[in-house]
Amino acid sequence: MIHHELVIVGGGPAGLAAALGAYEEGLRDILILEREDQLGGILNQCIHNGFGLHTFKEELTGPEYASRFIREVLERKIPYKLGATVIDVSKDKVVTAVSQEDGLLLIQADAIVLACGCRERPRGAINIAGSRCAGIYSAGTAQKLVNIDGLKVGNEVVILGSGDIGLIMARRMTFEGAKVKAVLELMPYSSGLNRNIVQCLNDFDIPLYFSHTVVRIHGKDRVEGVTVAKVDDHLSPMMDTAFEIPCDTLLLSVGLLPENELARGCGVELSRVTSGAIVDENMMTSLEGVFECGNVLHVHDLVDFVSEEARNAGRSAARYLHKEISSDAEEIEIKTSGGIRYSVPQKILRNGDFSPIQFKMRVNNVYKNVEIVLLVDGEPVARKIKQIVTPGEMETLLAKEESVRRIKEGKEVEIALRRRG
Repeated sequence: MIHHELVIVGGGPAGLAAALGAYEEGLRDILILEREDQLGGILNQCIHNGFGLHTFKEELTGPEYASRFIREVLERKIPYKLGATVIDVSKDKVVTAVSQEDGLLLIQADAIVLACGCRERPRGAINIAGSRCAGIYSAGTAQKLVNIDGLKVGNEVVILGSGDIGLIMARRMTFEGAKVKAVLELMPYSSGLNRNIVQCLNDFDIPLYFSHTVVRIHGKDRVEGVTVAKVDDHLSPMMDTAFEIPCDTLLLSVGLLPENELARGCGVELSRVTSGAIVDENMMTSLEGVFECGNVLHVHDLVDFVSEEARNAGRSAARYLHKEISSDAEEIEIKTSGGIRYSVPQKILRNGDFSPIQFKMRVNNVYKNVEIVLLVDGEPVARKIKQIVTPGEMETLLAKEESVRRIKEGKEVEIALRRRG
């Protein structure tokens, strides 16, 4: 058994930023555990640009963005272990990991930051009929095969799901010489950023079919085509609208699942909406001393937002270790209404800390000409006017010091979406 004050599970963008945040607060006994053979996480295979506009005020590729954080970690000599897979976190904060170099590792931590990221929803979770033929990939797997391994995964491609990675892979496959026949989206709106629809589909004349899905995959040894049908208001396929698209490859971009097995195993309370932990304004979970941030907490659309959130989580972990914060105070639940699916944080501690709080949220549909309102006992204390909000883009609302004071002195707190005019 070895001991570290702070153990960070995950060496991707969230884990790196959390380590730097804790270091900025004066903490030095930090250990990052990363299961891959290099730091940087998913960014290493995201060779497209568009990263860093908020954080660095310039456009970077994924590896370039990651390298800046990695360089800061190395300059500060923050310890890390690569190829170390965490298999368990106990309620008393014992971290169990395995690696080829160290074998079985038992680490007693005083605080833990879970920055485990998320994984793609597989084919088995969406129940598409057809054989188990070659040529079916999750979009992220195809991205790794193309960008890291230098392989070509197909020539005629259909993509199911218009999440950001699916949109980006439509462009990437086109660059590789493949013909992208169509991008299909089950919902009547895209779950990706509008800029990716423009840059990855419209600029290459790739058709996007809303309210459509794949109902059958054809082929024995290799995919030969897919049957596509429109769906009704209950998302059930209408078979009288079915048509076939010949293809040899199907990419699935059908959602991301937070890697919360470790949190669930140690008894952390999870949200039914986000599948991530329920946290307070310090990013602390229901288990004192265990913090969560990044895509394991809730799926972000921009890595810049991941870094900002994770840095705050690292700072909070350091402040917890310095006895500056605790979870002993009464909790105020943050309710949502009017089309807002969830808010992070989901609870606020009723204490004397009135530092500004940024709420992050997603809506459940496309709404135009609306305002996001923070209500305390029915009275608005903060608001933001939006011409349009979509499920694919995370919204934020900043509660300044006076608003936070009102929250902590009030009884009921709610974030609501209201139509204007």
